[in-house]
Amino acid sequence: MASYKPRRRRKEDTPDAISRDVARLNPGISSSSPQFPLASFLWPAKNSVSQWVTLPLILMVVGLFRWATGFWGYSGFSIPPMYGDLEAQRHWMEITTHLPISQWYFYDLPYWGLDYPPLTAYHSWLLGKIGSIIDPRWFALDTSRGFEDQLLKVYMRATVLVSEYLVYIPAAIILNRKLGRMRGVSTWESLVALVAILMQPATILIDHAHFQYNTVMLGFTLASISSMLAGRALWGCVFFVAALCYKQMALYYAPAIFAYLIGICVVPKANVGRLLAIAFVTILSFAISFAPLLLGSIFDQYREIPALTTKETPLPPLITSLPFAVNEKSWYFPSLLQLTQSIHRIFPFARGLFEDKVANMWCAIHTVHKLHDYPLGQMQRISTVITLITIWPSMMIISLFPYRELLPWAMASTAWGFFLCSFQVHEKSVLLPLLPMTILLGSERGLGTEMRAWIGWANMLGVWTLFPLLKRDELRMPYGVLTLLWAYLLGLPPTSLSLYFGRQSKNGELKVLTKMLHLAFYAVMMAWHAGEAFVPPPEDKPDLWVVLNVLIGFAGFGICFLWCSWQLILRSGLMEDYFGVRMRIEAADRKKKQ
Repeated sequence: MASYKPRRRRKEDTPDAISRDVARLNPGISSSSPQFPLASFLWPAKNSVSQWVTLPLILMVVGLFRWATGFWGYSGFSIPPMYGDLEAQRHWMEITTHLPISQWYFYDLPYWGLDYPPLTAYHSWLLGKIGSIIDPRWFALDTSRGFEDQLLKVYMRATVLVSEYLVYIPAAIILNRKLGRMRGVSTWESLVALVAILMQPATILIDHAHFQYNTVMLGFTLASISSMLAGRALWGCVFFVAALCYKQMALYYAPAIFAYLIGICVVPKANVGRLLAIAFVTILSFAISFAPLLLGSIFDQYREIPALTTKETPLPPLITSLPFAVNEKSWYFPSLLQLTQSIHRIFPFARGLFEDKVANMWCAIHTVHKLHDYPLGQMQRISTVITLITIWPSMMIISLFPYRELLPWAMASTAWGFFLCSFQVHEKSVLLPLLPMTILLGSERGLGTEMRAWIGWANMLGVWTLFPLLKRDELRMPYGVLTLLWAYLLGLPPTSLSLYFGRQSKNGELKVLTKMLHLAFYAVMMAWHAGEAFVPPPEDKPDLWVVLNVLIGFAGFGICFLWCSWQLILRSGLMEDYFGVRMRIEAADRKKKQ
């Protein structure tokens, strides 16, 4: 019998391959120790434990934190008549399981009318059917409104968790591993980064506490990025269309994705076949996503089931503004009606420039100069122009330099531009620019001093701007626990100053200005929390603390946008000639002085 030969360990898995980003050499002895607490927790698995043992343990732990977060309240709990986001999602399960598909986008619109793309509706239908088997009262048409049974809450929380583990978690694991292998990051370091990504506090708090299904859309987005990094642009298009057809907020990434796809079709030489294939697959993906809705409406017409639930229900503005008359008896009218109504519901331009108090440009300006005095149409056009101007440089760079490793940077830059300047922005939309930034923890030097400081600061600032929303939902405790836990694990303020003053800070990666900027924001955020907790606002300014949160958050997010855009420029090689000339000039000056 042949002797057993152990599997040869890959080079990147060897202890020597562990970088100084996560481990520091101890002077005088030939050993190393972890740089920050998260690396300490996973230190025992560095050499001897297989990733196939470590990974399931990681998934169980991050799942436990998600489930424990769900024990707290949620948006609109016991607050009639509209309740909140959990009631909205439950109501969509109610109408999709009881009404013909042609009435989904028309039924009782004032009470949480369906305003998300079709994949959300199909998802709601599936979850509603499963839940109705357990207890039909949960989704009984009309009579179940405001139903707050504890078992229903458990079921709804479980649907978020299962949906996330079916879409977001696998996509995050695959993308994180892909980013690491592209640049030779060790498997153990990739696992450290994965824990940091999955423990991101803002995502957990919004989906598992406040209650939403954002991770489904974010998971499709991660799958799209992973496919494109692997050179599978067509699959990337399929997954990104799925993200768009689940939640329209994925449009924040669309400019970067579009510019990158155009870039790989024209650089270094034109590839018409690839361009046509991308266009065909994208159109086909949209068609498949909308097909059940459109074909179902035709079938409902055949069964003589009207889409308009009452005679007073108006036709969609898009269909009434067509330059030609539409025959309501024609075979295509039901599909056209559904398409125009779903678009009208998905893009609610009539709602206003921004939603509630959000840390973007328009809300910040509104605090000192009321924008509601201007015509809504005019503000829509202005916001569109400013958004395009803001994101145009990043689009040009990623199209001229369509390197795969630049795609997350371009997506972060354009998403920040959308969040800061676009129309009808929610405070929860901050999850979109934070996602591509956070996944970069798994890239080369992602856990290094500079990247960890910037990405950590952006996430801490992002979740801090969500506090007024979370406070309304009585979620102060999970906010404090998850935020401080994440800061502790990554060695960030306010739990640690080692990134800025410890041994890690002496490597020169963080400039003095960066340290001053970050620490100033951390200090302001802590001071704001103290003031908000103990100092009541003046009677004539009841929203004082919320307004300050908006202004500080807007300033910080603007800096995040500039940093991501600058990193995109630097990493594209666009400035290499400039820096080369500068270095030659400085060298010549030194020679003259000598």
